[in-house]
Amino acid sequence: MFRVAITGLGAVTPVGNSVGEMWESIKAGKCGIDYITKFDTSDFKVKLAAEVKDFDPSVVMDRGEIRKSDLFGQYAMAAAVEAMGDSGLISGENIAPERFGVYFGSGIGGMQTFIDEVIKCRDGGPKKVSPFMIPAMIINMAAGTIAIRFGCKGPAIPVVTACATSTNAIGEAYRAIKHGYADAVIAGGSEAAILPVSLAGFANMKALTESEDPSRASIPFDRERSGFVMGEGAGVMILEEMERAKARGAKIYGELCGYGSTCDAHHITAPDPEAVGGAAAIRAALEESGVNSDDIYINAHGTSTPLNDRSETVAIKKALGEERAHKINVSSTKSMTGHMLGAAGAVEAIISALALRDGVVPPTIGYREPDPECDLNITPNEAVRKNLDLCLSTSLGFGGHNACIAIKKAY
Repeated sequence: MFRVAITGLGAVTPVGNSVGEMWESIKAGKCGIDYITKFDTSDFKVKLAAEVKDFDPSVVMDRGEIRKSDLFGQYAMAAAVEAMGDSGLISGENIAPERFGVYFGSGIGGMQTFIDEVIKCRDGGPKKVSPFMIPAMIINMAAGTIAIRFGCKGPAIPVVTACATSTNAIGEAYRAIKHGYADAVIAGGSEAAILPVSLAGFANMKALTESEDPSRASIPFDRERSGFVMGEGAGVMILEEMERAKARGAKIYGELCGYGSTCDAHHITAPDPEAVGGAAAIRAALEESGVNSDDIYINAHGTSTPLNDRSETVAIKKALGEERAHKINVSSTKSMTGHMLGAAGAVEAIISALALRDGVVPPTIGYREPDPECDLNITPNEAVRKNLDLCLSTSLGFGGHNACIAIKKAY
């Protein structure tokens, strides 16, 4: 078995288009939620989203690549370019291409491309449909274009588990390195689904908040929570076998040391109220980490929906035990980023790694009304300085997917 180091980070988020900018915003409790600017919401009850601001794909892609890609692929490439630059890995120079993999997914993929081309076909006939429609919209293409860009000829696996997508991608990449199938992996996820059709779909299933107050829209674990806020962006982690990372003098953010993946097998959208699967995923990651400490931070899935936050509280208590669960710090950074869907887990894993490195527990902002059914220490409103031994990041997806990863300091 091999140990796994985190040697590079990249992010495009509603609170910053780089890891540094994003992390400063998270520590300061900056809210990335505001009124939707991408389209007219006059006919929608939902008015708010967490949009990426001032994104320029031409910084990392040429005009031809941009024209052939969906926005979710552009976010993916921008985050991958940052993470690869951070890691110092160069395929064919300090890593063998056939030992370099990509585990990268999306919950929805190129929905904007799909919608645009459907309209073209309807209004102008089949000849109007772009020949680049299929490669732009299919979910695996983010992994494919990243592999092409960076010469990754090892496994290239697109993970699709709804809102657990990029936590599963990172976890499966961890296992690939741990068991010797790759020396390094570009892992993460991307999403760009703040669109009229997807907003309507989520709204009509009553998953989204109708609040028009950005400061009281995404309020995880608060008694007045009423649904999640859609977000977008991408997150990438570079994972690498520990000894080779040390040998080449790589910067190491931490050690990925545990992973749990389960399914509720309960309902297509609602979490199991008994949280058996969620607890099992957390317990598996915690046990594999080998860390026996109460100096733990959990970056919770914390969507701000009534059912998720209640069941996740149950899962944490079952996994850690009631007494221990109340001792540790928990927070949901979705209070700032909104719910980035397939990108959420990767961005939250990055936040967890930085929390461990800097000894800073990010806050759950907008918290005002305690809920007795969500009675954990959710680090309300202000970041907390704390020396941490372990960080856990949890993700729960439609279909009952549960995933949790564990990160500890590297020695």
